[in-house]
Amino acid sequence: MGLLKFFTGKTPREHEQRGDSYFEIQAWGKAKIEYDRALNKLEKISPGDPDDRQRLEEKTRRAGENLARDHKQTAENLIEAGYVDDAQQYIELALELTEDPQLKEEIRQKQIDLENYLAEKIQSEFAEIEIEDKQKEDKAANGETETFEEDGDEYFNALIGRLPEQVQEAYLSYGEDFRSGYTALNQGDFDLAAYHLAKSLEQQPAEDSMIPLELATAYLNLEKYDQARQLLEEFLQHHPDALPGYQLLCEIYWERKEFNKAEKLLSACPRDLADSVAFYLLRGETLFQAGKLADAKSLYLAFLKDYGWNEPVARSLAKTHEALSEMANARNIYREIMQQCQSCRARIDPNIKQKYADLCFSSGIYSTEVLELYLSLAQDVKENAADYYQKISQIYAAQGNAEQAGRFRAIAEKRASEHPDRH
Repeated sequence: MGLLKFFTGKTPREHEQRGDSYFEIQAWGKAKIEYDRALNKLEKISPGDPDDRQRLEEKTRRAGENLARDHKQTAENLIEAGYVDDAQQYIELALELTEDPQLKEEIRQKQIDLENYLAEKIQSEFAEIEIEDKQKEDKAANGETETFEEDGDEYFNALIGRLPEQVQEAYLSYGEDFRSGYTALNQGDFDLAAYHLAKSLEQQPAEDSMIPLELATAYLNLEKYDQARQLLEEFLQHHPDALPGYQLLCEIYWERKEFNKAEKLLSACPRDLADSVAFYLLRGETLFQAGKLADAKSLYLAFLKDYGWNEPVARSLAKTHEALSEMANARNIYREIMQQCQSCRARIDPNIKQKYADLCFSSGIYSTEVLELYLSLAQDVKENAADYYQKISQIYAAQGNAEQAGRFRAIAEKRASEHPDRH
């Protein structure tokens, strides 16, 4: 697991032998790690042995050069397959690893080719944005609007479609007031939701139904915390295995700064729930909200050590690192989350992209990778595009590309003038 480093009591020679074994099978990255560990151990144990140090430094250099060539080849393969975005990180890693002047020059040329491609991609995508905007303006000028109409029953059925089958059956049996209230709740009309759900609760035995959970959700959004708390505390007495009830009640306790009550609630939950990821997250968030950041960090690290990689836990750990001002640790975790997504070709959450990009930007890391992330964010979160384009402009300026810096500054200003309420 990339986030956690486990250290053993091996000697420098044992690490070197492991490195040699990896080198023989051309596992350059693992070989370099073992040689680096051997060097670190040697520094602590026998710093005065120059022959051992020179031998290990040479082995580390050779492993690094071979790994750089592998990264360069991987980048070329990704480019050929059309995964240009993924190729960038391998180019940067290869450039960091190699000391060979000829290989450095080849990699730099490949980096220039990628940057040129990126610039063309930016121009093409911006042109598409302008076309889309023009089409929207034309529609608005002609009085055209997009409308969405959906049958009420079909909409309700779609809302409950992802719930457990037993819950779906219950929700279908609760009657018209519940349907109206649940629909209003999911549309953000909390007053209307509370009205219909309260009427529905009058028609059903509270101890048998899930209605108190939905009504409490409406009350929570209306900041009627006392009513929501009373409903949830009674609800959990009858449904001690209902995870959403614990989540909502914890939110109320956090809002009221009643962290001891939240901890007591979670400590008394059924064993099956106590071992779940959701409950680790609730316990960690309770510690976080209470300002016990070091305890929250320890909880998340212990989970990852015991159970392996888990993205929601990793996100919470990264957030805790940020609160502790451990920005490099937070940045590394966000990058690992993105790499996990890339490895399985999954879409990367724009929030994670922005977290990583902003942490890099605030640390003065003005790389092409960060630039490309902001470009992607400008497409994913168009309402914030002005800010992203402004940062792209600053990155180009830091890289010495005045022409592109000016171009994107102008784009940012245009976007800002279109959405003045966001600035």
